[in-house]
Amino acid sequence: MDDGKPTGPQAKWWSRPTAARPGRDEPESQGRPATGEDTTPSVPADRPGPTGTAEPLAAPGPAPAPGQEPHPSLPAGPPLHEPDAYSTPPYGGPGPWAPAPPVQRPTPAHGTPVPPQAAPPPQPQATPVPPQAAPPAPIPPQGAHPTPVPPQGSQPSSQWLQYDPWGAPGQPLTQAGPPAGSEPGSRKNRRGGAFAGMLLLTLVASGIGGGVGAYVERTGGLTTVELPQASHDNGDRAPESVAGIAASALPSVVTLHVSGTAESGTGTGFVLDGRGHILTNNHVVAPAGSSGDITVTFSTGETAAAELVGKDSGYDLAVVRVKGVSGLKPLPLGNSDNVQVGDPVVAIGAPFDLSNTVTSGIISAKQRPITAGGEKGDGSDISYVDALQTDAPINPGNSGGPLVDTQAHVIGINSAIRAADSGRGAERGGQSGSIGLGFAIPINQGKRVAEELINTGKATHPVIGVTLDMKFTGDGAKVGTKGADDGPAVTKDGPAAKAGIRSGDVITDVQGQRVHSGEELIVKIRAHRPGDRLELRLTRGGKEMSVMLTLGSASGT
Repeated sequence: MDDGKPTGPQAKWWSRPTAARPGRDEPESQGRPATGEDTTPSVPADRPGPTGTAEPLAAPGPAPAPGQEPHPSLPAGPPLHEPDAYSTPPYGGPGPWAPAPPVQRPTPAHGTPVPPQAAPPPQPQATPVPPQAAPPAPIPPQGAHPTPVPPQGSQPSSQWLQYDPWGAPGQPLTQAGPPAGSEPGSRKNRRGGAFAGMLLLTLVASGIGGGVGAYVERTGGLTTVELPQASHDNGDRAPESVAGIAASALPSVVTLHVSGTAESGTGTGFVLDGRGHILTNNHVVAPAGSSGDITVTFSTGETAAAELVGKDSGYDLAVVRVKGVSGLKPLPLGNSDNVQVGDPVVAIGAPFDLSNTVTSGIISAKQRPITAGGEKGDGSDISYVDALQTDAPINPGNSGGPLVDTQAHVIGINSAIRAADSGRGAERGGQSGSIGLGFAIPINQGKRVAEELINTGKATHPVIGVTLDMKFTGDGAKVGTKGADDGPAVTKDGPAAKAGIRSGDVITDVQGQRVHSGEELIVKIRAHRPGDRLELRLTRGGKEMSVMLTLGSASGT
């Protein structure tokens, strides 16, 4: 059927036409493909429109009067085709020679706006039917085949529903091809966009991960690092430990700063009593001379001026005193005769002006004959010490400091070290460092000298009354042929003369201790007090003999 509109080929329905049916051709919507198919969605007469009301349709012609035949355009009887079991249109499928019906878009759901349709042309004999609300048609359940046959005289719907029995429940009953945006080109674009998004996400995640890794490497973690640590203790140490000894002895140790007109120096000392007397080495205070300054610094950091009480170069000992200082703690004195080789000891001092320095070691040897000094050249500043040897590190500045035992009792006064660069003997006050050969004046000798210096200002030396030949290279100490001022080598009525010692005798032993040189003999004699009786062994004319003598006394310098 052709209504004369040149819109291209139109599909024709091979079913019984209705008299009041207008032309089926509708103008193509703008933007739709010109394929000859009707792509404009329409709403069936039995379905509500966008507002829930039925769309107005053209009314059928007037009903035939009684006795009249039905209108020739509305023949009575069943449809030309039996109902299709697969839900094809109610009037049967198109003939095998007919073109396919137009493709329709899915029927909109209830409430979905529908584009307006072109109004059908007016019918001359139609009676308008007022619009009335029509209930929405129910959607047949899944799997059913609701293909009701419209009653005769009703206009068939223009929608051909394509039902998919394998579709998901609740989906539209018609399918109008692939949805918008699902064309192959669109899928390709989507895949490309998804890949770009994933790539961007990977790059961002990598950057964040790298930043977090760098932060963790730099800081050690995302939180503050707290390392395990032992809890705080009360500071108590065993009294015989180095820490316990140091804690007990340090309050009694002082640092001395001495300055004179020509030189200055630093040394160590320790408190002897509550009156402010401090014992140190003679070579420590020597730079002050008779008019220099001596300053004492205590372990607490307090300082006080000190004055010289007395000194003796032969023993290398001196006593100074501070005034106006209270609360002094004297350092207890031990007994050096009780010391054994291998006993642990602690040395305290100010090496290189590092005050309150503590070092530890053992007693390496006893009765080491040590001579030190001699810078004046006349021998008046030479000291002779029957020393305690220790491997506790002693350096310049330790001089005059205490060498204490495990009970924090003083057993020696640190006085000299053996310098590796000289090889000639113990060095006093030099700048060479410790090589593990330190020497201390035994405290028994120091105690006697200190008492004499405090009481009289001078110390006495034990003597035997002979002049020794210091150039003798044999074994032992040889009595010279001449004394001072060309006098006799053996002092008249002196201790040696009374014991029967003669010029040229070689003394080889003192109280059972072997003597190898004149210096050793002096050291052994000075290790005793004036008045002590000693047994000496000597060689005269190839014969050995023993003598007994009582030590005399001489004033020191």
